[in-house]
Amino acid sequence: MAKKSSSKNKALNVGDVLKDVWPLERDFFERPDRYRYVRKIDKPRACVFCAEERGRISFSTLVLAKTEHAMVVLNKYPYNTGHLLILPRRHVAHMWDLTAEELHEMSLWLQASMRIVDRVYSCTGMNMGMNHGKVAGAGIPDHLHWHVVPRWLGDTNFFPLLAQTKALPETLKQSYDRLKGAFKQEMKTWKK
Repeated sequence: MAKKSSSKNKALNVGDVLKDVWPLERDFFERPDRYRYVRKIDKPRACVFCAEERGRISFSTLVLAKTEHAMVVLNKYPYNTGHLLILPRRHVAHMWDLTAEELHEMSLWLQASMRIVDRVYSCTGMNMGMNHGKVAGAGIPDHLHWHVVPRWLGDTNFFPLLAQTKALPETLKQSYDRLKGAFKQEMKTWKK
């Protein structure tokens, strides 16, 4: 008995299906200014963190807090809403070159920043880490910094992989405004 050929009997070839739907058309945001940052085209002559360090605590510098040896900055190109950077005020590239005072103060700000982010954003987790050196992924390898990235169950951190688009639920200005009061209050506890 001869087999009838029907679409139900054909084996599904995933490659045939994907060639028709992948790559999908995608919406995107044009950000040529970001390309210069990522590729280091028109690399600034001075360190951006040192420029922020010389500035005031304000949205224009993205600085949320400064103490004698350390500061907290909102990331200009966040991985997620509320993404912070904790760094020494002094221009230093390596952990082993930090003074004991710098390391101690940065650790205290790391702890305080995580507590503030948790309270302000009610996040259900955080990524915290440092890319030490250019080959380890540091975008600004000459001025070390810790990242604090709030996370939520179901956040869109996977979205850039699928849609080539980063979706954030608030602007940098909104993030700065949400965080500045908590950091101002925290800085009062440092002044004794």
